[in-house]
Amino acid sequence: MNKELNFEHKQSAHCENGVVSNMMRFYGIEISEPMVFGIGSGLFFSYLPFLKVNGIPVTSFRPLPGIIFKRISKRLGIKFEKHKYSKPDKAMAALDKNLENGIPTGMLVGVYHLTYFPDPYRFHFNAHNLVVFGKKDDNYLISDPIMETPKTLTYDELKRVRYAKGTFAPKGHMYWAKTTPTNPDLSGAIIKGIKQTCKDMLTIPVPLIGVKGIRYLSKKLRKYPKKLGARKAASYTGQIVRAQEEIGTGGAGFRFMYGAFLQEAAQVLNNPTLKELSLEISEVGDLWREFAIITGRIVKNRNKADESYDTAADLLLKIADKEEDFYKKLQKAIK
Repeated sequence: MNKELNFEHKQSAHCENGVVSNMMRFYGIEISEPMVFGIGSGLFFSYLPFLKVNGIPVTSFRPLPGIIFKRISKRLGIKFEKHKYSKPDKAMAALDKNLENGIPTGMLVGVYHLTYFPDPYRFHFNAHNLVVFGKKDDNYLISDPIMETPKTLTYDELKRVRYAKGTFAPKGHMYWAKTTPTNPDLSGAIIKGIKQTCKDMLTIPVPLIGVKGIRYLSKKLRKYPKKLGARKAASYTGQIVRAQEEIGTGGAGFRFMYGAFLQEAAQVLNNPTLKELSLEISEVGDLWREFAIITGRIVKNRNKADESYDTAADLLLKIADKEEDFYKKLQKAIK
């Protein structure tokens, strides 16, 4: 089969946002990655000591995989068809059928065996999103939003990553747009997205989530050296930095993206306060980046005299205070 759809690939910072933005453009709906992120309430924080990967507690700067996608579909009135397949060859046949029918198809895959990924970026993460938009002979045409240009995978390579093993195993999961709105209610979707973000970051009654979660992590981080010892403390801290700066753009990057969303939202809603607040959340992003630099040096044992676990913990408290103030102002701005 030789079939290539007229699908425009644009690089993005985060796979889930990028797939939605690129797929909507195919159907004539121009919506930027920051707008997808904001409407989908992608700004989040959680520290989960009871959930561990390689023996280290999970720190997350985003909702669970698929949540952004689910929210933006509902808020913009986009209906997606979703399927999982128990048999790999059946999943590949279903994909071929979609391509024959001119349907760009999104799917979840495992990152570790993606042949076009540089080795340092290959790790066991099974909730990566991409779009297949064509096939030439045995090669599938891939729009992977975090790559600069489209890529290709052979039949066997694509089948392997679609059936990666481990946590969040994709099991051949694929999805495509069934119906798209002619005139989506962007204003209403923006307001719902903002309200959800403020609620998640301020009011969830669990000390591990949102602003409270940032403060809880600060308390734990301060105790790492004495409680865990130097080597284990560095390992735990390194995982926080990795979650923040490498896995899906994380803490600092997501704050900058949310700032871009608020600038767009200010124009759509004719609300200049949102533009002012976009600068505030970008400043918080700078603080998260500073946190990553300090903790990165600590992990590599290259920290300066005034950079310690206490310094990093204090910075987290400062971030929590600024974020709490920001979300309260944001709530008032859309009332």
